[in-house]
Amino acid sequence: MSSSHKPIRVLVAGLGNMGRSHALAYHNNPGFEIVGLVNRSKPKLADELEGYTIHPDFETALKDLKPDLCSINTYSDSHADYAVMAFEAGCDVFVEKPLAMTVEDAERVVAAAKKAGRKLVIGYILRHHPSWMRLIAEARKLGGPYVFRMNLNQQSSGPTWETHKALMRTTPPIVDCGVHYVDVMCQITDAKPVEVRGMGLRLSNEIAPDMYNYGHLQVIYEDGSVGWYEAAWGPMISETAFFVKDVMSPNGAVSIVMDPNAKSDDIDTHTKTSVIRLHTAETGPNGKFIHPDQDLRMDGEPGHQELCDREQAFMLKAIREDIDLSRHMADAVQSLRICLAADESVRTGKPVYL
Repeated sequence: MSSSHKPIRVLVAGLGNMGRSHALAYHNNPGFEIVGLVNRSKPKLADELEGYTIHPDFETALKDLKPDLCSINTYSDSHADYAVMAFEAGCDVFVEKPLAMTVEDAERVVAAAKKAGRKLVIGYILRHHPSWMRLIAEARKLGGPYVFRMNLNQQSSGPTWETHKALMRTTPPIVDCGVHYVDVMCQITDAKPVEVRGMGLRLSNEIAPDMYNYGHLQVIYEDGSVGWYEAAWGPMISETAFFVKDVMSPNGAVSIVMDPNAKSDDIDTHTKTSVIRLHTAETGPNGKFIHPDQDLRMDGEPGHQELCDREQAFMLKAIREDIDLSRHMADAVQSLRICLAADESVRTGKPVYL
C-alpha cells in the first residue's frame, strides 16, 4: 500500500447526532481508521462503534493518539480552540458548522489551517447534496438579482427539544441553521453582502433570558439581491410553511416543493427536496407564459447518513488530492459573518453594515 493511501487516522470529538453520523462514515470508509472517540459521557452508539475507546478529554487524546485528522463535532463554543489545537499538532481538520462563535475566531481557525499547511473542511452538508447542487445551478442559470426566501422551523418535543435547548446554551437557531442557507444564497449570487437585519423572540421559559428560539434575518447584497431566512425550534412552533426554499429573479423562479406530509422534526426532511420546480417568466405576444412549470423529480436522494458519508469522502479527497480549499474556507467565514450580524441586529435592534 503506497504511503499516500495508508488509512487516515482520525480522532472523532463529540458524539451527538452529527458526531455519531460522521463516526459511522469514517468507520465504513476504508480510507479512514478511527483511533479514538472523545465525549464527556458514554452515549448510546451504533453497534459498529461500540469497539472504540471513548476518551473524556480532547487535548489529552490528541497528544496521546497523534491522529492525522481531527473531526470536531462538539458544541460550537469549543470548535475554534479544538481546531487550532489540532492544526498546531499537525492534523487536518473537519469541523461541524458553525465554524466558531465569532468571526474573529473563525478567521483564527482559517489562519491556523493556512499556517500549518493543513486541510480544513467545514460541515456544510448541503454542498454534497445532488438536489441542492442542482438548485444552485438552476438559480445561477436564471441570472440575478435574486430574491431568496428560505426557512426551516422545527416543531420539536421530547429528546429533540432537549437537543435544541442544549444547542441554545450557546447558539440561536438563526446562526446554527442559518449558516447553511445563507451559504446557499452566497453561492448563487457571488455578490458581497452589505447589510444585515434581524429580529427574534424568546417563546419559551426553558431557555436563558438572553436567548431566543425564533429568529428571522434579512440580508442585502451588493448586486441588489435580497434574502430572508427564518428558523425556530420548540414545542410551540407551527408546522405550517415550516419549509420554504425559494429563489426568484427577473427571469423566473426555482423552488423546492415539499412533500405535504413531511414532519419538521424528521431530520431527513431537512435535506430531502422531493421536487425542484422551475418557472420561467417568459411570456408570448398574448401576455401568457410560453413554457409551463417544469418539475424535476429528485428520486433516490441520499438520506442523512449517506450525506455524512459523502462529506467525509470529500474530506478524504481533499487530503489525498491536495484540493485548494481557499474558497471553501472563505465562504464558511462569510456565511457565519452574516448570521452573527443578524444575531447582533436582533440584540441591538439596529441593522448591521458589513
